[in-house]
Amino acid sequence: MEGLQEDRLWGKWRVACGLHSYNLRDVFTWHLLKTIVMGQVLSLLICGTAVSCQYLADAGVETPMLQSFLNYALLLIIYTTILCTRKGDRNIVEILKTKWWKYLIMGLADVEANYTVVKAYQFTTLTSIQLLDCFVIPVLMFLSWFILKTRYRLVHFVAVIVCLLGVGAMVGADILAGRDQGSSSDVVLGDGLVLLSAGLYAVSNVCQEYTVKNLSRIEFLGMMGLFGTVISGIQLAVLEIPAVAVIKWDLHISMLFALYALCMFALYSFMPVVVKMTSATAVNLSLLTADLFSLFCGIFLFRYTFSTLYIISFVIITVGFIMFNAVPTYSALPDSSSSDDEDPAADGTSSRLLSQDGDNQRTETVTAVAAL
Repeated sequence: MEGLQEDRLWGKWRVACGLHSYNLRDVFTWHLLKTIVMGQVLSLLICGTAVSCQYLADAGVETPMLQSFLNYALLLIIYTTILCTRKGDRNIVEILKTKWWKYLIMGLADVEANYTVVKAYQFTTLTSIQLLDCFVIPVLMFLSWFILKTRYRLVHFVAVIVCLLGVGAMVGADILAGRDQGSSSDVVLGDGLVLLSAGLYAVSNVCQEYTVKNLSRIEFLGMMGLFGTVISGIQLAVLEIPAVAVIKWDLHISMLFALYALCMFALYSFMPVVVKMTSATAVNLSLLTADLFSLFCGIFLFRYTFSTLYIISFVIITVGFIMFNAVPTYSALPDSSSSDDEDPAADGTSSRLLSQDGDNQRTETVTAVAAL
């Protein structure tokens, strides 16, 4: 009897930590492969925005709010227009009547997150930004725990630590290569802006995960386009009119603006799909490789110094990302997820586990073992 009780306690501990046995086929699934590939596509899109920003900066153009405005305007033209053509309670008028203040907060958080992190480069160094920007992940996990009722296991926290070690290797490679770019005029202010940006990104991402999983991807993008355009347009008029007026427009500058806007539009359009497949936390872990892709491009385009630590960092971050997604998280919230083109299904009346990787059979097994 004592041996049986010990086995049960050991089994409960392994389930709580996410260490219950899986076959390799259960871990390395097509779903995980798609998640990895789609996450790296997002990183490549961010790399495209970084490269275009670097070329614009080299040309003396520093208009982050104008660049953001172009992205939100594209979202407005495409997705907000779709909402305007819908009928019933999915129409934009009905959405604004009941939830306008929620989307206002979401749009404000997203716009200011983009602006504050760019502004931070004027006051602090690239190394500080790379390190402190990772603050978005623990904040996002904290908000997901309390708002989305997401429950993590020990393996998820270990996976996050592994990913952050990969970021540490990347920063170490930057220091060895002498890439401590940026300014140091007011490091405290710059670091504070990075932390503020991380917190705002976490708020925006939690709102995004809730909306795309419970309402609609089109609704999220349409509302983001509407409020993002209004907020960034006002901020553009207040802060950047003189900077925009001195831009020497030519084909080269226009193409760089177009590249940035298209990459950002594709990122915003594609990211909700990946968030719905996994979670906002998992997506942000995959985006840690974006700086590495930018560095790889910089080796060829801007003659950055190569270091094997970059490859090591990429491998470490990828391993951590696989660890995080190999074991499903779950939520105590009722399943009210809906497709992008259909009305949300009726909410369940009882709480049940929601597997983030869509593998219902695996989740049922975990629930049954946990119930013991």
